[in-house]
Order: sequence, then structure tokens, then C-alpha cells
Amino acid sequence: MEQMIYQSLPSTSLGLSSVGGTVSVCSIHHRWPSVWPSVSLSSFSSSCFRKRNLKKAKPLAFTPHHHHHQQPQNQEDEDFQVLTATRSHYNDIVILDTPKSRVLLLDSSHNVHSILYKHQKWTGSYWDEFASLPAIVPQGPIAILGLGGGTAAHLMLELWPALQLEGWEIDQILIDKARVYFGLSDLEKHTQAGGVLNIHIGDAFSPSVNISGGYAERKARFNVAVQTKMASIIVDLFSGGKVLPQLEEVTTWSELYNLLMPNGRFMVNCGGTSGATDSIGNPDSSTNETCVQNSTIKALSKAFPGQTNWKKMAETNGENYLALTGPLPDLVSWSTMVPDPLCSSVLQWRPYESLTTNSTPPVHR
Repeated sequence: MEQMIYQSLPSTSLGLSSVGGTVSVCSIHHRWPSVWPSVSLSSFSSSCFRKRNLKKAKPLAFTPHHHHHQQPQNQEDEDFQVLTATRSHYNDIVILDTPKSRVLLLDSSHNVHSILYKHQKWTGSYWDEFASLPAIVPQGPIAILGLGGGTAAHLMLELWPALQLEGWEIDQILIDKARVYFGLSDLEKHTQAGGVLNIHIGDAFSPSVNISGGYAERKARFNVAVQTKMASIIVDLFSGGKVLPQLEEVTTWSELYNLLMPNGRFMVNCGGTSGATDSIGNPDSSTNETCVQNSTIKALSKAFPGQTNWKKMAETNGENYLALTGPLPDLVSWSTMVPDPLCSSVLQWRPYESLTTNSTPPVHR
């Protein structure tokens, strides 16, 4: 993956320190395509930042979590402003504001990890899919591992205002910024229906973590620490633009499964097609029946044989792979329980086993 380092000009005047420092807010009137997600990395330069170590052969776009995407030539441009640029122990954090949206960029990849539109609810990306999950799981708390700026939490509490969400994020500075710029503090207040977002800070896979709810506990601590089983666990964990390697291990999912109540499910952002992949089918086939196996989905299918489902987002929506565990739901029934556009997108789920029969599931359009 192409790596980027943004460095302030000069660091003394902008107040950038090695850990937890901030770069002063500066207005950047720069061309940014209004049709997200396709903000080319090459366009994000200004008097405030300079780029180093950029491989120029292929521009990288700001897209949801690590996927490469080419910038269309016919998109409109949009001015944006850098609200804050901060370096924490875990991330380079950049928050942009445009007339239409607010965007969180993280780590050296500077991919989009959260987005909130000002005049519309839906993102047109995988966060919308997470909001369909409460319709097919038992009543109970839902964990979000990898809260980021809270895009999924905003959507879920708007659609399901009685939900109890348990959000987990490793980066305290990121959460502090999200409370200010992404309205996370509003989600921490109970809705009229009793719903709320409870935020926990820490490493979701640390053996030393022990909090009420306990879903971050690993190994022998799991069953001891869990006080409340989760109705579902949403997993959206990335570092450096890549899925955490723990998510590609069968043991991780076997351990996390102990934290689910009966009939509970995982829904997972498995990233894109980069990394170790296998092809199934004839790549030269005129019917284009070549399927790429995502390594996180493969681990899930081994942990839950016959109980793993998947879909792929459209190219314009990031091309992320998503996984859903448990029996394939009655898709027609599911579609009647969620609003548009979810009522059509849930119909795209397919069992993972369809890969082995050269059946390519339709891409979510």
C-alpha cells in the first residue's frame, strides 16, 4: 500500500508535537469531489501540509478503510476546511469540513474512517449496512469494535432509538475529537426511547482490559469478565489501512463468540481485495465467475462453517467486503423490517459457500 506522511510547514508555528500535538486550524480552499468516496490523495495538499514518500504511479483515494479507488474525471469539486489535525499515539487524525459533510481521516493511509453528511442520513457505504443488523438479532446490547467517529452509531440510534450501543475505541484523543466534531457527546445522552451509546477506551484485543460488559476480554478472561452477553458485535477494526491481523485468525472469532447471546451475530467490515487472496473459477471465463476470497471471511467461515454470509459493496461505494454470521436470514422478510435503501441492499447477502460453486453474488449497487 502507498504510504503517506503529512508534515506541518513549519512544525514550530503550527504546534505539532510527536504525541497528542495539534496542528492549528487552517482554511484550505481546495478541489474535493462532491461525490464521495473518491477524494484523490494527490489533491490533498496545501500551505499547511507537504507530502513525503509518495509513490506517484497510482493515486490513492480517500475511501472507506483502505480500498484503492481511482478518481472519476467528471466529478464536481468542493471546497473543504481542515478543522483539526492531530497526532496521537495511535493515529494521525485529520478532520475535514465541507459544505456537505464532515470527514475523519486516520493513520498514514488517510482513508475515510467516518463521515457525517449535513443534509442526508445515508452514507452510501458499509456503515449503512450496519444499521440493518438490529432487525435480525435478539433484543439486547450491541457492541461496536472500532467506533471511530461514530458514523454507524449515529445511523443506528436514529433508526433504532431504543438501542444500547457499547462502542469500543483504542484512541482517547480520537474520541475527544469525535465528541467535538462528530456529535458523539450527543449519542452519550439517553434518547427518549432509552437508547444510548456507552464509550469504552482501550485495545479490543488486550488481555489486560476488564470493564463492565467485558467483550474486549480474551482467552480465559472472557467467560469471567462478561457480565452481559451481546445481541450482536459489529467489527470495524483497521490499522494502517489494513484489517487487524487478529481478524484473520480463527481463534479470535471462536473467543469472541463466547460474548454473544444465543442467536447473536457478527457483522464485519472485512476490507477490500488487497492482501492474501485466492481465486475461484476461471479468470478468463466470459461469464466472469471469478470470486476473490477475503482472508477475514475465510477465517470466519472456518470458525462458523455453514454460518457465514457475505456481500461486496459497489465500486462507487468502496468495494468493501462485509460478512454476517449465523444462518442466512429470510432476506425478503428482513427487507420489510428496514427502510429504503436498506430494504434493497439486504437482498444482496449470499452464503459464503456459494463461492465454491463458482457463483458470484451480486454487488450492492
